Amino acid sequence: MVDFLSNQEIIAAARKNLEQGPWDYLVGASESETTMRRNRLGFDKIAFRPRVLVDVSSIDTSTTFLGHRLRIPVLPAPIGSLQVFHSGGGAEVTRAASEFGTMHVLSSVTEPTLEETSKAGDFPKTFQLYVRGDWDWCKDILTRVKESGYAALCVTVDTAHLSHRERPMLGRYAPPTQQASAAAGRAFQAASTWDTVERIRDFTGLPFMLKGIATAEDASICVQRGIDVVWVSNHGGRQLDHSRGAIETLPEIHAVTKGKAKVILDGGIQRGTDVLKALALGADAVAIGKLQGWGLAAAGGAGVVRVLEILESEMEIAMGLLGITALDQLNSSYVCPADPVMLPHEMSLFSNIVEGQIR
Repeated sequence: MVDFLSNQEIIAAARKNLEQGPWDYLVGASESETTMRRNRLGFDKIAFRPRVLVDVSSIDTSTTFLGHRLRIPVLPAPIGSLQVFHSGGGAEVTRAASEFGTMHVLSSVTEPTLEETSKAGDFPKTFQLYVRGDWDWCKDILTRVKESGYAALCVTVDTAHLSHRERPMLGRYAPPTQQASAAAGRAFQAASTWDTVERIRDFTGLPFMLKGIATAEDASICVQRGIDVVWVSNHGGRQLDHSRGAIETLPEIHAVTKGKAKVILDGGIQRGTDVLKALALGADAVAIGKLQGWGLAAAGGAGVVRVLEILESEMEIAMGLLGITALDQLNSSYVCPADPVMLPHEMSLFSNIVEGQIR
C-alpha cells in the first residue's frame, strides 16, 4: 500500500530511485524529441464540451476489450528492459495489472521469461513480439506464448531501424535491449513485411494487435488483412522524429477502422482526461509507457497499481463533470479544438513540475 496523492509524487519518487542512465532511458525520446512533445501537444490542443444537469451519481469507468472486462481502458504498454526500473521487471507489472484488473502487454525484450511473467498474475495478458529471428525462431517463441496461456499477441512494426535516443546516448548509457549483445536478429526486424505479420497471426490463432500504425493508409491495410486491433503509436516519440502526435492521427485511423477493428492508442497519456479524449475520438483503449515506468520505479508493483488508481479517479471525476456515466456515451461531440496553454514536455501536464526541474 502506498499513499501517493498524485502521479506527480510518483514521478518525483521514481527520480529519487533511478540513476541518471535508467532515468534518461525512461523519459527521453529520439533525436530532438519533437515527436514526443507533439504527442503531448496533441492532447493539449483538445478541449472538452461538458453537458450539465445529468444524473451522474453512479459512474462506471470499466470497459470490455477483446472479451475481457477491464476496470479502466488503460493497458500497461510493452516496455523493454523493465528490470532496470525494478528487479521484478515484467512480472512485477503483470502482477500489478492483474491485481488492479487490466491487461498487461508484455514486451518480448524484458525480463523475466515469458513463462515466469505469465505465472505472476491470473488476469488475461498479451505478449508483444519483435521479430528477431527466422521462421523457426518465430515458431519457437510463438509456441511458448500459446503454451503459457497468453490471451492475445501483439507485433510491433515501427522499429525497422533503431533510432538515436540521445538522452541516454549522451550519458553513455545503453539499456540491455540496446547493448551490442542484443543486436543479433535486428536484420529480420528490418526485413519484416505485411506477409510476415500475417503468417505470425495465422500460426498463433490468437487475437492479434499490430502496434505502430500512424496513417489511414496502413490502418486500411490492417482492416483488409483482418487485423483485430490497430494500435496507434509512434513508439512514444522514440522512433521516427518529427512525426505527428499520436492523438492527431487518431481521427483518420478511426474513420477507416470503425466497426472493423479495435483501436488502442499510446503516446502522451498522463491524466485520466487524456484517456477520455482518446476514447471520444475513437480509441477503444489506451496504453501507458512512461507512467507505468515511473510507477514501477517509485514503488514496484504497488506503484503501478497506484498509477492506475489515480487515473481511474481522474476519469471518474471528469466523466461526472462531462455529464456521462459510462464510457460508451463518449463521442466526438464532447471535444473540440482549442489553443494549448503550455509548452509541451514529457511531464508538462503536471503543472507543478517545471521543465528541467526533474532531470
